[in-house]
Amino acid sequence: MRAVQITEFGGPEVVAVRDVPEPRPGAGQVLIDVARCGVNFADTLLRENAYLASATLPVIPGIEVVGRTADGRRLAAMIPNGGYAEKAVIAEDAAFPVPDGVDDVAAVALLAQGLTAWWLVDHTTRVRPGDSVVVHAAAGGVGSLAVQLAKLRGAGRVIATASTPEKREFALSLGADAAVDPATEDLTGALCAANGGEPVDVVLEMTGGRVTDQSIAALAPFGRLAFYGMAGRIEPERVSPRELQRRSITVSGFWLMNALTRAETLVKAYTEMSAQVTAGELRVVHGGDHPMSEVRRAHDDLSGRRTIGKLVLDPHR
Repeated sequence: MRAVQITEFGGPEVVAVRDVPEPRPGAGQVLIDVARCGVNFADTLLRENAYLASATLPVIPGIEVVGRTADGRRLAAMIPNGGYAEKAVIAEDAAFPVPDGVDDVAAVALLAQGLTAWWLVDHTTRVRPGDSVVVHAAAGGVGSLAVQLAKLRGAGRVIATASTPEKREFALSLGADAAVDPATEDLTGALCAANGGEPVDVVLEMTGGRVTDQSIAALAPFGRLAFYGMAGRIEPERVSPRELQRRSITVSGFWLMNALTRAETLVKAYTEMSAQVTAGELRVVHGGDHPMSEVRRAHDDLSGRRTIGKLVLDPHR
C-alpha cells in the first residue's frame, strides 16, 4: 500500500510517499480503508523529533483516521501513528461510529482537535455561563472549535486572537465577540480592553513565551489558564507560585494522550459534537483537503501558520 514514511528527522523534505507492507490487525483490532487522515501541528514536531513523546524511525505519521471496515462500518479513531496511509489498524474499543450527517473532514476534525477543545472547555477550565474566555490561535483546528464550544456553554464573552486580519475576521464569523492581534505589545491590556476593561476568567493557550506570560497577567481572581501546546517553542517565564496564590488563579496543562484512558468520557464528547455538527450548531472548517502526494506542502503550510481550520490528506490521491 501507499503511505507517507519518515526515515530521518528534519523538515518537510523528509516526508515521502512510499510503498510499504499493509498492516495486519491483531486481537481487538480492525483494518480500515482510510478515507481521510488528519494533519496536525504535532505531526510537524514528530517529524523533527521535537514532540512530547519521542519517535522511533521509520515511522508513518498520523494519529487521526476515518474510513470503512471490510464489512462496511464507518469508523473514526485515534491511533499512535500510521494514519498517513491507504490502510490503518485501529482498536475497535477506541473507535467512534460516524453518523451520516458528519462528513469525512468533520469526522477527523472531531478527534484530536475536537476532543481537545471539548476537554479544555468542559473539564480543564470548566467554562461556566457568563465567563469571559480568551481563545488563542482561534482560527486553527482546536481554536475554531473552542470558540464555538465556549459559546455553546454560555460564555458571556469570547475573545479570539489570531495573527492576521483575515483570521481575526474568521474568528468573529464563528461567534467570537472580539478579536485581538496576539503580537500587540501590551497583550494583557488588549485582552482586558476586549473584555470591557475587566480581567478575563479563562484562557486557552497554545503559543508559549510572552503570550502565555501576558495572558496569565490578564486573568481575574479565580481565573483559569489551560496550556495545551507551545507552537512558539519559547518557554513562558511568569508562572510563579506566589503570583498564582496572590490572585487565586489556576494554570494547568493538558495533553489529550492522557485522556485516552477515559473512553466513556471521550465517547460522550464525540457523540455530543457529532450531534451538534449534524444539527448545524457546530461548524467544522475545512482547511485543506490535500492529496497524500502533497504532504510536504501541507506540512509547510501548517508550520508557516498559513492555514485555517482542519487539514486532511486523501491517501488515495
